[in-house]
Order: sequence, then C-alpha cells, then structure tokens
Amino acid sequence: MANWSDPRPGIAGFGGVAASRGEAFDAGLRSYMLSVYNYMASGVLLTGVVAMLFASSGFAYQVLAGPGILKYVIMFAPLVFVMVLSFGIQRLSTVAAQALYWAYAAVMGLSLSSIFLVYTQTSIAQTFFATAAAFAGLSLWGYTTKKDLSGFGTFLIMGVVGLLVASLINLFFQSSTMNLVISFVGVLLFAGLTAYDTQKIKSIYAYVAGTDMMGKSVVMGALNLYLDFINMFLFLLRFMGGNRD
Repeated sequence: MANWSDPRPGIAGFGGVAASRGEAFDAGLRSYMLSVYNYMASGVLLTGVVAMLFASSGFAYQVLAGPGILKYVIMFAPLVFVMVLSFGIQRLSTVAAQALYWAYAAVMGLSLSSIFLVYTQTSIAQTFFATAAAFAGLSLWGYTTKKDLSGFGTFLIMGVVGLLVASLINLFFQSSTMNLVISFVGVLLFAGLTAYDTQKIKSIYAYVAGTDMMGKSVVMGALNLYLDFINMFLFLLRFMGGNRD
C-alpha cells in the first residue's frame, strides 16, 4: 500500500516545477541573447556592405574629402540616431526602434566608408577578423563569468569620456605619440565594455521577459554591443591598418 502521508512526492513535485521553470528561463535567455547577437551582427554586416559600396562608387571621396555640408551630415548623423534611440526608447514602438537601428547601421556605413580611402582592404579585413575574435571571446566571458562586473561600469564610462576629451585635445596638437596612447586605451576600454555590456544585457532579461519592452531591449542590447565592436575595431585599426600609398 502506498504511503499517502509521505511528503517526498510533494517535494519532488515542487522540485520538478522549479526545475521546469528554471529550464524555461534558461531557454528564454538563450533565445533573447541570440536575438541580440543576430541584430548586432546584422547591423555590423549592413554597415560593412554600405561602407564598401559607397567607397567603391567613388562618391565617398567626392563627398568626404570635398567641400560642402553633406560630409558633416554623414559624420554627425550616426550620433543623432544613437541619441534618439538612447533617450527616446521608452516612447518608441518596437518597430520604430528596429527601423531606427537599421537606419543607424546604414548611415554609419556611409561614415565609415572613409577608412577605405585611408587603409588597404587587406589590413581592414585583418583588423576586422581580429576584432571579431576578440569580441567573441570577451562577450563569451562576460556571459559566463560569475564575477559581478557592474562595479566596472562607472569606471569604463568615465574612461570613455576622458578618451573623447583627449581625442579633442589631440585634434589641436596632432601628436602621434598621444594618438597611439589614445588608441591603446580605447581598445582596452571597449574590450572591457564588451564584457560589461554582455553581462548587463543578460541580467536585464529577467526584468523584460514576457513584457512589451523585450523587443526594444533586444534592439538596445544590440546597439550597445554594436558600438563596442565598431569602436574597438576603429581603435585597433590605428595599430594594424596599413595606409594606402
């Protein structure tokens, strides 16, 4: 005869429910992170294609090296898109946020077409793959590490602000030594931000899962990782890039 008063079946039942919920959460998290990475990678790909096509068309040199206001529009338009997405995400619909992300990636491609006028395609490709390998390793570490990286956020963001100030100052001094230092520090900062942002995006899932914010959270997560990748690539290109003759 079964012992109906034995509490173990009940405990096992609750344990099974908890395990099931845990598995569902993990599956949802993997799907969420995969969406973030897909958006980020697609944005980088779109930027690269637009940059190559614009540079090879011959218009890039005419626009970016010549007089006129259009080159300044191309230079500063990406910043406008980032600000709209960052500060207006609460008021935007998911579809609008996605559209702005793709538009930003395309406009960024127009802006980055200038690198094809300065560096050889071989050095650009080598730097891209080196950046991709470093990004993958850093993002994987940020996703899997048990260490809380939130304490590094303020330090890294302050470092980026300091980097911007140093870059503006160097526009006047044109110091090659300072330029190398800025590039080295830039690579380190955005390497750190890659791991930090990955862990932050992972932790946000618990708050947005099953809500209307989930789609927009994917876009913002992709945007953050996109910016980390592009900036790390550009700073690394200063070391690895071979100038055109």
